[in-house]
Amino acid sequence: MTLLKSIFRPRTVTAKGLVLIALAGLMAASYLGYLAPVEHLLDSDKLTFRFIDFTVSPYKILKALTVIIVFMWLASAIADQFEKRMSKIKNMRTSNRELMTKAVTLIVYFLATVVALDIMGIDLTALTVIGGAIGIGIGFGLQKITSNFISGIILLAEKSVEIDDLVELSDGTQGFVRHAGARYTLIETFDGKEVMVPNEDFITNKVINWTLTNTKGRVEIMVGVAYGSDLDKVKEILLEAASEHPRCSHEPKPQCFLDEFGDSSINFSLYFWVDDVTEGRREPKSDVQFAIWRKFQAADVEIPFPQRDLHIKSGVLPAEAKA
Repeated sequence: MTLLKSIFRPRTVTAKGLVLIALAGLMAASYLGYLAPVEHLLDSDKLTFRFIDFTVSPYKILKALTVIIVFMWLASAIADQFEKRMSKIKNMRTSNRELMTKAVTLIVYFLATVVALDIMGIDLTALTVIGGAIGIGIGFGLQKITSNFISGIILLAEKSVEIDDLVELSDGTQGFVRHAGARYTLIETFDGKEVMVPNEDFITNKVINWTLTNTKGRVEIMVGVAYGSDLDKVKEILLEAASEHPRCSHEPKPQCFLDEFGDSSINFSLYFWVDDVTEGRREPKSDVQFAIWRKFQAADVEIPFPQRDLHIKSGVLPAEAKA
């Protein structure tokens, strides 16, 4: 499989040179007549297979393969050159470059296939039956593949998910988009896993893109203090701990709210924003909680824990209990 791929679409300079030399040698030998005996032998009646109006011989098969290789090689070279030129355009978004590259690649290969078939003498009107069969196959066996391919084109056109975006899927998967392919999108999670997500999931399911329009992200901290605490002082400490952190955003400013009077504590909610969510939210949250703990200790503010009071009433036990 790798050998066929390297022949039809050579990547390295060496592979391209070998393919070019081999094709040039075959064309020169055929033009000078050196291959005439071979052509006559391979195209003889004894080696020709006939079916209704179709005739197939080893010579026609080799000729068809040569034409296909030549045009696929030319199409590959054109597509690669276009891709290299598009990669040098820095003022264009990555999704636009990917979309244009894929579109031009499809058009080039389609035109190369049509021209190759015409040179081989195949009636293109006969391809309507094949096209109908392919359509049925796509409708049934290739439904998911086609859906993922079309979904990938929609994602590139809408620009809703791009390379290096921080996304969160409905199943809880979080990470950075590292590759957008025709069938799947590669997400690198925070623990180094590479998750291949079908493009269809980005279209049909709920997806959170933390960096779609901006990179800001909110951090939430829940704190409970003991009854009898100075609530105004507690609010001041919470806002101060968040504002002092170097990654805390100045706009919007940190906010603190008294949520409820619980069974064992008075509960507050602290919200603050970080400018770049791609750098993480756990570290600033941890740092601010450490700062809150130190400031509470300095101000003698107690963080309570759930307690239960047990009251035992004295008296004479019932007769049943004595027994």
